Amino acid sequence: MLTAELIVDSRFPSNPELSPDGRWVAYQVDTIAKGAPEIWLAEGDRQPRKVAEGSSPKWSSGSLYFLRDGRIHSVDGPLFAWRSEITAFLPLRDRIVFIAEDETPAAEIWVWSESLRPARLRSFDPRTGEITTLVEDHVVAVAGRQDDKALAVVTWPTPEPDPGGLEPRLSLLDLETGERRDLGRAAFEATCPVWWRDEGGWHVAYLGNPELVGGRAVFDVPVETGEHRNLTPESACPIRLAQVDSGAPLMLVADGLDTALHRLGSGEVSLWSGQADALASNGEIVVTVLSTAHRPKDVHCGPVGGALTRVSDTAPEFGEISWGSQERLSYKASDGLALDGLLVLPPGKTRADGPFSLITRVHGGPYDRSADGFMLSWYPSAQWLALAGHAVFLPNPRGGQGHGHEFAASVAGRVGLEEWSDLETGIDLLVAEGVADPERLGIAGGSHGGFMTAWAVGQTRRFKAALMVAGICDWGMLAATGELGPLVEAGHGGSVGWEGIGPHRHDQRSPISYASKIETPVLIVHGADDTNVPLSQAEFFHRALRHFGVEHDLVVYPGEGHSLRGRDHQRDLLRRTREWFARLL
Repeated sequence: MLTAELIVDSRFPSNPELSPDGRWVAYQVDTIAKGAPEIWLAEGDRQPRKVAEGSSPKWSSGSLYFLRDGRIHSVDGPLFAWRSEITAFLPLRDRIVFIAEDETPAAEIWVWSESLRPARLRSFDPRTGEITTLVEDHVVAVAGRQDDKALAVVTWPTPEPDPGGLEPRLSLLDLETGERRDLGRAAFEATCPVWWRDEGGWHVAYLGNPELVGGRAVFDVPVETGEHRNLTPESACPIRLAQVDSGAPLMLVADGLDTALHRLGSGEVSLWSGQADALASNGEIVVTVLSTAHRPKDVHCGPVGGALTRVSDTAPEFGEISWGSQERLSYKASDGLALDGLLVLPPGKTRADGPFSLITRVHGGPYDRSADGFMLSWYPSAQWLALAGHAVFLPNPRGGQGHGHEFAASVAGRVGLEEWSDLETGIDLLVAEGVADPERLGIAGGSHGGFMTAWAVGQTRRFKAALMVAGICDWGMLAATGELGPLVEAGHGGSVGWEGIGPHRHDQRSPISYASKIETPVLIVHGADDTNVPLSQAEFFHRALRHFGVEHDLVVYPGEGHSLRGRDHQRDLLRRTREWFARLL
């Protein structure tokens, strides 16, 4: 029997790393509720084994390193002390480079002009114990060249996402001479740099966003010229890059409901049914974390272009549970655009047993997707709701991953418009096909999905219950208070509040503007310490619904950010959600 405890105590893998000889896979294992992560090793057909508590495993010259409590460890113990958290590291043959703030404690009184703390790139020499600072700027990503003689470094001019993330730069650091060469401004939110080499010399590739709103792309920079070239076809949505020993890097690509493996510049190598969200490779062997409709995330390994073998079993407790059937959907939007999504039915039921109460579960982002993977998490997910007797619709409206840049960028300044039409078209289809009972419709979403939930109940009265988790109700306020800053949020909502006397474009895209039309009962859930979508968004929506006498409740979880991490809070949300929809649908 599936319980809330079974979900929040379940384990899942991440951060797979392939040993230099290709024999071993090291990976991280976490529980869904925040706990101590672990490092595990898998080799061929042997039973995987835990080797340490820690996170972010890395190999170098056959040795395994990892983070524990913000410090770098080997399997023999900690390497050195540093009095601030190490956020990332890279072991090389003769040194370990790492990213961390200065050791001086943060000031008790925060002053914007004085208190920003850049995370600098530093080097630890294991022979002498000396630690030196290599890059003084705020460093967000680093990659070591295959010969360990140079680094590619992505920096921001300030630790603030706005303008820091809007103005990243790529530079090269020669580890033999100490010379640093600027390769110019990188694309918005540049990350995941990797090295590769062809007949023309060394290149650095990285993931970045061509525009503030839209799909990600792979940019390639020949070191000789420093030109940043977008190598991603308009139809592709890259997710991850993996540096390999020789040849062009590999990348994961969101492909509709599935995940593809591509080699940079040469197209698809493999297509995997399900959702993969991690990648490591030496060029011949590939390792990924993959889930399918009825199988949770596990580490898979195999030859590039060949079949994958599952090498971990992190959640065996789910093996005996009867899950709801998961059906792939394909349909047309009102304007003819091709859309896809998923339908999950209660266990043991088919479409012939309908109509069912239907909960539309909207993904976040908006640049995200519902892939054909395992739909179970601490968030009230499809299988959790299906086991309570509901059918669950997981649509992929425009704005998301899997259908190219134009599809993703189409919501810029227009959130809630065509997106909502896409959702309603799918719901209408399921009602017409006898799957959904039109009198028992619900909607739920978190983050941007929470925005879409708040938007939907202001556009129609067809829903009998709604769940809004960490959602946006006012784009102008989010531009003023959200951690991503005004340019990014205005890219979605259309404007900011200081653009002269209103009304502004973001007023037309904000659910709060339609609060007087809402009749649907809404359960509003938020973390008290959310900096991505601050708590003020939930409070604003709550006060509007209270003013208009709409049935609702506001649940605030203390100490939580944009995602809930406390075990008791996760359990409470799972149970509270089931009770909410059971009563109203």
